[in-house]
Amino acid sequence: MRISTNMMYEIGSRKIGDLQHGLVKTQQQLSTQKRVLTPADDPVAAASILGITQSLSMNEQFAVNRQNAKNYLSQEESILQSVTSLLQDAKTLVVNAGNGAMEDSQRKFLSAELRGRVDELLGLANSRDGAGNFMFGGFQISSQPFSAIPTGAQYNGDQGQRMLQIGASRHIALNDTGSSVFENIKTGNGRTLTAAVATNTGGGIVSAGAVVDPAALTGHNYTIEFSVDPVGADPLDPLVTTYTVRDEVTGFYMNPATKAFDVAAPIPLPPAGPRIPYVSGQSITFDGVQLDIKGAPATGDKFTLESSENQSIFETLNTLIQTLEMNAVGAAGQAKLTNGLNAANNNIDNALANVLSVRASVGTRLKEIDVLDSTGDDLNVQYTEAMRALEEIDLAEAISNFTQQQITLEAAQKSFLQISRLSLFNYI
Repeated sequence: MRISTNMMYEIGSRKIGDLQHGLVKTQQQLSTQKRVLTPADDPVAAASILGITQSLSMNEQFAVNRQNAKNYLSQEESILQSVTSLLQDAKTLVVNAGNGAMEDSQRKFLSAELRGRVDELLGLANSRDGAGNFMFGGFQISSQPFSAIPTGAQYNGDQGQRMLQIGASRHIALNDTGSSVFENIKTGNGRTLTAAVATNTGGGIVSAGAVVDPAALTGHNYTIEFSVDPVGADPLDPLVTTYTVRDEVTGFYMNPATKAFDVAAPIPLPPAGPRIPYVSGQSITFDGVQLDIKGAPATGDKFTLESSENQSIFETLNTLIQTLEMNAVGAAGQAKLTNGLNAANNNIDNALANVLSVRASVGTRLKEIDVLDSTGDDLNVQYTEAMRALEEIDLAEAISNFTQQQITLEAAQKSFLQISRLSLFNYI
């Protein structure tokens, strides 16, 4: 086969070009420390690297989201801690107000202090985050969630919880609504609420009561009414105090023998009616509820038992202020004061328990974020190692290849130089 001069130059230059291209590529791999520079170098590895890069980018974004969530929840925890301290101070104030040596004027000083605490609480409920958004308004981040009203404060937000994705399959709540923190708080013992009627003239003091048999609860309202009568027909005979328990839904009275509401009788009850002898501090039990009344109730004094309702912290403190400002004159006045303070104390306890429950929820979310941060760091390491295995070069192998390609290119260049001289024109 005859090889023309033109063919010889074409083959030589093409081969030298290929060798130069391979040498440049190896040099690029050495300088970037990457084996796969283009998808053509290894299509399968390039596709895998693209997937890992996307996963790594998403994991980094989740880390940013977790940090944002942690900042927001940490701020909420700080505010709730302030609310807890405020309620604890209010509880201490209730205890101080119950001091029998304290006069009405001194209790009014406490009420003035409490008004300042209510304003402070309103400010905490209307707290903003670092971006200027209201924290406890649900989705209503641009409008003030609470506004002052005569009975306390009114909630203007909604029930929305803003969610943020902090993991591939995990969304977390960034906020708690103002209603769940400051409003939806059960009165009394959480199931039932006892109270003294405002028109009472005696010195009876009712306890908060307790649920002793949840299955026996009816949800009905009850009235305990007292009567103080002489033992005999002579008004000068010794007095005895009795009471009746009436189911306000059915209209029946409690049978003292069976503790069941099966006696229907008009008011006033006849002497033979279901009157129960009163002993101060003795438990009164019916329909799964147990309570006691202490002191000396007067004829016609009534105490009620109803199902617990939701009440805001603001309303609880506002009612407490009114209690502190009343004039506790005589046994009846002292009893009203004590009953009011006891009710406020129970409701503040419930408010504290509710705030602590929300704080526990916030703490749980913060703990979960810490766990996911650790998991995310581990994923970053795994993704990085997998990417290195796919795209990074074997340095020793690459240097060896580079040296070999360099020697081959030099040999090709020298041999082409010699071959290109094999022309008859060189001998003319």
